Amino acid sequence: MLKLALAAAMSMTFLFATADDAAAATRHKGRTATAKKVKAKRTDLAKVIADDNRQRMVRRIEMVHGKRKVVYQRVRRAAPALAILSAGDLVGLNKTHDPLDLRSSVAYVLDQTSSEVLFEKNSTVALPIASITKLMTGLIVVQAHQNLDEVLTISDADVDKHKFTSSRLPVGTRMTRGNLLHIALMSSENRAAAALGRNYPGGITAFVEAMNAKAKELGMNDTRYVDSSGLSSQNVSSARDLAKLAITAHQEPLLRQYTTDPNYAVQASGRTLQYHNTNYLVAMPDWNIGLQKTGFINEAGRCLVMQAMIQGRNVIMVFLDSKGKQSRTADAGRMRKWLEALKPAIPATAAAAVPVTVSAVVPGTTAQ
Repeated sequence: MLKLALAAAMSMTFLFATADDAAAATRHKGRTATAKKVKAKRTDLAKVIADDNRQRMVRRIEMVHGKRKVVYQRVRRAAPALAILSAGDLVGLNKTHDPLDLRSSVAYVLDQTSSEVLFEKNSTVALPIASITKLMTGLIVVQAHQNLDEVLTISDADVDKHKFTSSRLPVGTRMTRGNLLHIALMSSENRAAAALGRNYPGGITAFVEAMNAKAKELGMNDTRYVDSSGLSSQNVSSARDLAKLAITAHQEPLLRQYTTDPNYAVQASGRTLQYHNTNYLVAMPDWNIGLQKTGFINEAGRCLVMQAMIQGRNVIMVFLDSKGKQSRTADAGRMRKWLEALKPAIPATAAAAVPVTVSAVVPGTTAQ
């Protein structure tokens, strides 16, 4: 009897264990199916988010029958590229090495007083110049003696429909020409630059013609302008040409002031807007900068044109197609240290230093 009872107990234990295992397996299978469903849902959600991230809503304000109307337009973003190549990269300028290990594919340094070339690297190659364009925009406005106190209105024609860059100046904003010029040069405000060109006698077409005429007058033979903001990659110039522009622009007190102010508050349609300089070096006490302009679009890389006094010498520095957010200003720092090491710095005719010239053969890149 005892053996039969033990056998029966063991059989029941086995049955319960099997049932528990079966139940556990069922629960595991259920959890796996649920996990697969959740994973599938997450995958679908990720796809939706990815699709949504390729699009964005652009808010625009239009004037309809004298009233402001807010319009939202969906803009589809391009799929992110694995690597963005600049125009300089495409022709191999980034492979040019130099003694200072600059991050800029193009560099040009000129003694402003003697016109002695102190350093050059690919300085005759015409490349997109981005917002360096605005330096010519400012020169045209100032030399045309347009009324800086005249109030202009930002219109839909000033909105960037090429690269869809943002702006703090909505359509309908009213601001003086002087303030538009100030923030265009200091903060690289694109709509301000567009409005300046549009409000020139004859409109933007006449303004661009004036830009190109001035470039020709200055002997900027590698230069071509198509807009007043620099958003188009068809605005091209060489470092040598931009040095000529910087020398001429430096003769205009207003351009010297507007390009080197660290910050400035402007009045726009009754509002106060605070703007800051795109070049932080102007606020550094160890720099003596008399004129500057930065620029960036993907095709141009990071760009910088600057006039500064270094070791008692007035110099013009041009850096184009620089890689890295702070690389252009870092290159300016490297160049300053190199210039400070040159003895003697003044007078220039007595300097024993030999100018550094680095160049690469790049056929077919000069603009006609």
